[in-house]
Amino acid sequence: MFVATLVGVFHFKDLPDKYGPFAQHKATIEKRTIDDNDEIAILNIAGTESNHVLFLDSYKNIKEIEEELKIVDAELNYNSKKILEGHL
Repeated sequence: MFVATLVGVFHFKDLPDKYGPFAQHKATIEKRTIDDNDEIAILNIAGTESNHVLFLDSYKNIKEIEEELKIVDAELNYNSKKILEGHL
């Protein structure tokens, strides 16, 4: 299992350019339109070159995020989990 570490939580308008394609891809999968004020968490998946995008308004609790990460064989590290809990 891979470890997912929080890179940061950004509003879409402030998202660093290198993460834009990841956010656009996730929005396409979720069939959603991205608003400049959407809060987006970027997770780095250790041992890969992959980043995982979370549109925070899509989740009610941390368990939903953990379930989504299980699908990609990843789990949140402790600090990332605590920070995300504060944003939900």
